[in-house]
Amino acid sequence: MKAKGDHHLHDASSVRCAIVTISDTRSMQTDLSGAAIKALLEEGGHRVSAHEIVPDEAGRIREKLLAIAEGGLADVIVATGGTGITSRDRTYEVAQELVEVELPGFGEIFRMLSFQEVGAVAILSRAMAGILRQRVALFVLPGSEAAVRLAVSRLIAPALGHLVGLLRK
Repeated sequence: MKAKGDHHLHDASSVRCAIVTISDTRSMQTDLSGAAIKALLEEGGHRVSAHEIVPDEAGRIREKLLAIAEGGLADVIVATGGTGITSRDRTYEVAQELVEVELPGFGEIFRMLSFQEVGAVAILSRAMAGILRQRVALFVLPGSEAAVRLAVSRLIAPALGHLVGLLRK
């Protein structure tokens, strides 16, 4: 019989993370959401190995996400921005094309938590998560600082060690 803690035996204690901000208007100085993600991940004991801003163009987003995943730059990518419903928002579609295994619980729970904070407009969020190249987790978040703080502090940071431990098996 397995001991209670055996399920978490292979959890990673510190995870390499990359942050990708998708925006046509933000710079490193004005990227409050990316800065919040970085601070929260580091507070959780994780390392940020890259933080980049990419224009909201499908080809550029695809190129950046694949470069990180295939280049071994991170175990986890946290992307912020481009998840809305305007004609310029392409992040969700690109992520859907690239993800091999979707983690639907992330988006479902994120929208539930968002609903508690912002009400019915939470249904407009296309936040999602999945696995790229069988080894890199991808989280796709809205661009708002409040949304990324909610997602990283309540869902992503607490689960990263276990998630990456499973991916490394």
